[in-house]
Amino acid sequence: MIETLAETDVLVVGSGSAGSTAAIAAARAGASTMILERYGFLGGTSTLVLDTFYGFYTPGSKSTKVVGGVPDDVLAELRKYSACFERPNTYGAGTGVTYHPDYLKVVWEKLVRESGVRVLLHAWVQDVERTNGRVTGVIAATKIGLRRVAAKIVIDASGDADVCYHSGVPFELAGEKEPAQTLTTTFRMCNVDVARRKTVPKAQFHELMAKAAESGAYELPRKEGSDHAMPVAGMTSTIMTRLSSTATRDGRTINATDPELLSRSEMEGRRQALEYARFLRDRVPGYEKAELAGFGVQIGIRETRRVHGDYRLTRDDVLGAKRFDDQIGLCGAPIEDHHGGADTRWAYLPDGQCVGIPYRTLLPQRSENLLVAGRCFSATHDAHASVRSMAQCMAMGQAAGSAAALALSRKLSPREVPVPELRDRLRAMGAILETP
Repeated sequence: MIETLAETDVLVVGSGSAGSTAAIAAARAGASTMILERYGFLGGTSTLVLDTFYGFYTPGSKSTKVVGGVPDDVLAELRKYSACFERPNTYGAGTGVTYHPDYLKVVWEKLVRESGVRVLLHAWVQDVERTNGRVTGVIAATKIGLRRVAAKIVIDASGDADVCYHSGVPFELAGEKEPAQTLTTTFRMCNVDVARRKTVPKAQFHELMAKAAESGAYELPRKEGSDHAMPVAGMTSTIMTRLSSTATRDGRTINATDPELLSRSEMEGRRQALEYARFLRDRVPGYEKAELAGFGVQIGIRETRRVHGDYRLTRDDVLGAKRFDDQIGLCGAPIEDHHGGADTRWAYLPDGQCVGIPYRTLLPQRSENLLVAGRCFSATHDAHASVRSMAQCMAMGQAAGSAAALALSRKLSPREVPVPELRDRLRAMGAILETP
């Protein structure tokens, strides 16, 4: 018999941009809420790997804000520390909000604790208890052994759809039908002359990278990498390394959920990062005296499992800027496909327009009390490559947490939640569901 550690109304698995926002929204709406997180801090990819929120604004001739509510509270807290700034129309993906990841850890903790969320760190989901389509408990591995957390509603914000996987709900494994997005180890450089670096435009920077790769002196698999200044003087952050996220073993596809592939990728990513750091010092103005400041805590993973929900967002939906009666958020970000080649493929929505994110994409099939939020939501490979941005993950989390609390207050399943009322609640929180 596994000891029960806690009982809660809403259990959120994963504390990234989606999970932390979901927990805050559920708790603020009156539901007892708990977060399970495998690391020793909150934030997921937002604090493990990256330092910029994309998706808050549309790209194009007019920058329109399309995400609000709890995400606004996150930015407000970061600004109190002078720990973020905006970078207009970054890489054509819209204005990005660059932040200091360590300050963001504290911001997530502050907002979560003030909302009354119970936090369990260093806990990794191992299995679930499921009865008649309902997840009644989640089994987590801790330093003192396996522990059970009982919950009325579970929100899977694990990124890899871990709860869904153990629950037996249908999903698509990235790489099975279409090439999966690649992996990236991020790294930071210090002692950079940022002003001098800014004299090199993007096209010239890419040309320097391509020539360095062609010279044979550097092993640079990606030739359109990027760097940007951080909220720390003389420090930059990079998106440069590129590793395949899939392989074939015994005639079947494996991806970054496979522990052996992931282990090899973590080590190879750091090796690649040192090659790119050497290239920067040798070839890029401003980096002459720069040094490696650190790697991301783990390798960046773009997609692994995508659940099959009551609706599946498609490429045509995104590029056609389709709207939905049950949309709980908006996305204007382009399809950004980090495929296995040396470049990145972009496909844009019509200028200034957005696609709606249907509530149904958060409802896994064959489940009664399970919601998803974040990059494991229901979408095709191409649609996912647009809507996986962290601001949209926050919008999904806000909706999932609000829906869970509403369902509990009405004694309904998440699928039975009255969507018009959910949308009204989201608007009251500051969520943006329509554009002018």
